[in-house]
Amino acid sequence: MDRTETDFEPTIVAMVCNWCTYTAADLAGTARMIQSPNVRLIRMMCTGMVDPKYVIKALLSGADAVLISGCHPGDCHYINGNYKARRRVKLLQEILPRFGIEQERLKLTWIGASDGNEFAATINELTKRIKELGPSAAKSTMVI
Repeated sequence: MDRTETDFEPTIVAMVCNWCTYTAADLAGTARMIQSPNVRLIRMMCTGMVDPKYVIKALLSGADAVLISGCHPGDCHYINGNYKARRRVKLLQEILPRFGIEQERLKLTWIGASDGNEFAATINELTKRIKELGPSAAKSTMVI
């Protein structure tokens, strides 16, 4: 049974920093901020530990988008992890079209621990954008 675009609900994987974005996500949840339920959080110690192959695997295995989010540059608990993440995301965005995946399906943000409202807004905005893009064509071509 094919889903129409009107009932399409994207699956978004969020790889988030333990020290900042995960704390902001927890704050947004405990404050009962309205946020889209489409996101599955993966708690990482640092965004610098996000391996590009995990991003590609998530997108090819059914995720409609991936969000990588961590501490603001200069505030990383591991000194330069967020700079590593920024370089990797830039490279990934160049590579993704080769897999038939739009660059907009990968997003990098910096969200501090006290920014629960920014986390909720980011999630809602990303979900809206991915709904507009529609289902990822990459997952329909994958044979698992």
